[in-house]
Parts: sequence; structure tokens; C-alpha cells
Amino acid sequence: MRDPAPWQKRYERMLLLALLFGLLSQYLFVGAEPGVSVLVFVLGFYGLFFYSVKGRIGGFEKWRGQLSSGWLLFVPVALLSLSYAVYDNDFFRALNGPAIFALVVAQTVLLTRSSAKPWYRGVFYADLLYLSLIKPITALGVPFSLLADRLKGNRGEETGALKGNAGKITLGLVLAAPILVVVVSLLASADEIFFSWIVELLEAFGRFSVGDGFFRLFVAAFFMLYAFCYIWGLLFRKPSENGLAAPAGDAAEPSAGTASTTIDPVTAGTLLVSINAVYVLFVVIQFSYLFGAASGLLPEGSAYAEYARRGFAELIMVALINIGLLMGGLHLIRRTGGAAELVRKLSLTVLIGCTMVMLASAYSRLSLYEEAYGFTHSRLLVHGFMIYLGVLLAVAMLRIWKERFSMAKVYIGVSIAAYVLMNYANLDARIASTNIERYERTGKIDLAYLGTLSADAAPALRKLQAKHPELAGLDEIVRNMRNEARAGGKWQSWNLSKERAD
Repeated sequence: MRDPAPWQKRYERMLLLALLFGLLSQYLFVGAEPGVSVLVFVLGFYGLFFYSVKGRIGGFEKWRGQLSSGWLLFVPVALLSLSYAVYDNDFFRALNGPAIFALVVAQTVLLTRSSAKPWYRGVFYADLLYLSLIKPITALGVPFSLLADRLKGNRGEETGALKGNAGKITLGLVLAAPILVVVVSLLASADEIFFSWIVELLEAFGRFSVGDGFFRLFVAAFFMLYAFCYIWGLLFRKPSENGLAAPAGDAAEPSAGTASTTIDPVTAGTLLVSINAVYVLFVVIQFSYLFGAASGLLPEGSAYAEYARRGFAELIMVALINIGLLMGGLHLIRRTGGAAELVRKLSLTVLIGCTMVMLASAYSRLSLYEEAYGFTHSRLLVHGFMIYLGVLLAVAMLRIWKERFSMAKVYIGVSIAAYVLMNYANLDARIASTNIERYERTGKIDLAYLGTLSADAAPALRKLQAKHPELAGLDEIVRNMRNEARAGGKWQSWNLSKERAD
């Protein structure tokens, strides 16, 4: 592995310190009320900040007095941080968090001359908002690019190539980790059996709370990435950015911030295989659920009917994440041919297959939910959206194995057709008729909701009125629909549904 450049060593240490800061943050705050931890947290951030900007403070004189103003802000920051350890006023404890954040941002911007505006002008605070909320997002890829550059091996030598592959696999696992945290959390929330299996797996390695562990990882990752990306945005900026002036002594942003848009196939393959391993386990559970065998796998005290009705929202979220992974797999992985290309295609195919099973499971769960609680606009729209996603996935499956196939053209055509079909699906009439059918089976109906539907639902409600005149409130609903239909008397407002409702 090649020796890293001096700048890379420095920013790698900065990234390592940001990781330690993230771990410190979750240790200080997760499961504990704010106290002296706030002061320790602020000191930890300052340690990361001053290491990162070492040699960059005091060298520029854009606005005289700003540097001294920045140092003075230590006083309120220290006092507000200390107040958490001294006082217990809930009102001020709630306000002091945002106040400390705002003061620290103002101070770090002043110390690094990251704004060319005087601190007493309103435009300075617009710069603060940009630098603290928008600019860090643009640097999210930098930590991963630094890691990729560090793990990249010397391809000219065989030993270097071996080390390079090991580094690529490691990078793939590192990239997969945050995705797996989100995906496993969603899947565990969606499926009680999967959750119990994860708990058992983790308990095999020792006592560990799944929810607490995932949350701690999330908090650590958030503070690590935000702190690193925020400081990176202060160090490297362009004059065109929101009117910010780049100080004359600023160095150019290193190449890690502008990494190639393609991903190495070994790294990508490792990432996809890692995620697919979790999906295959989940799909096994879903097949047992779809064929009714999951009731024997449920934890003690759990009801199969309630298990089957939960989790469709989480499964849709996972399906959307998978489509993002699929698009990356189709367009961002560098093509090399041979075994790596076969792994890419097979991995993406497994990803699509697992996603289709998740969609089928979510569709079935939503149907059971509707049987229990009735049909609404949002639920029918979600049904249509799942069918739409299924068609897109089928098209993507063809695209994986047929490279010359234009997926974009088909996606545009399918999207337009789907939108038109949803317009002509007559949702209100379907909602009314399906809820009436449910009433005939179960005796349950939400007339108040049916009264909010448009004139499209009038024919079905009239049939219900004729068959069940004893339903209280139904006459009023039908009468209101008729009156609303008659309200638009001009010929320009003629509408078939209103004509049928009149």
C-alpha cells in the first residue's frame, strides 16, 4: 500500500478524531440526562476543531476585530455549558442547547474567517445558516473518499493487489455498515420474528439491547459525520459559495473531496453481498408468513393476526432504499468483466428478488390491515404505489442482464401510464364499495369518513342506503352529496359524477 501524502495523513487523523468524538457523544448522551456531559461534549468538539484548523487561525485579516470577537465567545459558551451541571431549570435547559450550538458556530466561523461579512451585519447570520446546515451536506462523501484513498493498494505489484482487494473488501463492509443499521432497524420494526432472531443472535455474543445499540450507533455516526463535515466546510470553500470569501492562505481542497464517481467492483460486491445476506434471512421469514407457517415461529404471547398486519410502512421504506442501491449498482459500479461482473449482476438480481418478496409481503399485510380497519385514500394509493414499484423492479431485472436496454425510456412511459391509470381508477367509488363489502361481512363501517368522499362515491352509497335504510347518518351524507352536486349549475361545470349524484 502506497505511503499517504502528508495532507492525507493529517485529514485521516482528523477523521479518526471525529470518530472518537462520535463515540464520546453517544456515551455522554444516550440514556443519560444532560449534566456535566454537556461541558465534556463541548470540550471534545473544541479539541477536534483546534486540531483540524491548526495553523489556519490568525493568518488572515479580512475584518479586523473578528478574531478577538471569536475568542470572547468562549465566555458564554463555557457558562451555558456549565449551567447544565449547576442548575436544573427545564426551560433554560431546553433553550441552552440551541444557544450553545449557535454560539459555537458563530465562534468557529469568526476564528476561521469563513465569512467575509462583519458579525454585526444580518448577512453574516445568513452565512452561519449556510455553513452550519447546508455546507456540511455537500461534504458527506469526503470521509468515505478519504477512507477509499487510504485503502487503495498499489495495483502494479501482486502483493499490492492483494492488499488492495483486502482494503476494498474492508471498505465495502464499512460502507455497508450504516446501510445495514438502517435496514435492520426497519426490518426488525416490521417483523416480530425477524426482531426476535436478531435479539437471539446478539444475545449469543453477550447481553445487548438491539434498540439501544442501533440508536447509539446512529448517534455516534451523526455526531462524527456532522463534526467532520462542518469543519471540512470551514477549511475548504469557494468564493462563489453564498458570497463567502476564501481567505488568501486557504489551501485547495485535496483530491479526496472529489473522488471518482465509479465504485470499485470488489467494494461494491462486498457491500451488496453483505446486505443481501440480511435480506435472504428476512425473505425466508416472509415466505413462511405468506404461506401461513409463521404462526409457529412467533415469540410467546404474540398474536399471528396482529403480526401479519404490522410493518408494511417499514417494508416500503426498505424497498425504496433497495431501489437506490439498485440504481447505484447499475450506474456507479466500474465494469471489469469476468467474475466481478457476474457477482455484480447476481447480487443485483438477488436484491431485486428480495425486494419483490418484501413488496408482496407489504401488499398482503396492508390488505389485512384494511380488512381490520377499513379502506382509505392513503391505503389504496400505497397499494398502487407498491404495484408501480413492482413493475419498475421487473424492468430493472431485465436491464441487469440486457445492457443495451433503455431503462429510462420504459420508466418514463410506465410512470406516465401509472399516473393516468390512478386518475381513472375511481378511488372514491372503490373506497365506498370496498368499505360497504366489509360492512356486509363484519358489520363495521366508518360513515363519517365515507361522508368526506367526492360525488364519485354517490352510486355505491345510494345502494347502501336502499339496502340498509336503518344506518344513522347515511341519509344526511347522500343528501349533502346531492346538494353539492347541484351547487355547480353552470354548463361549464358539468361533471358526470355530479350528474349521477344529483
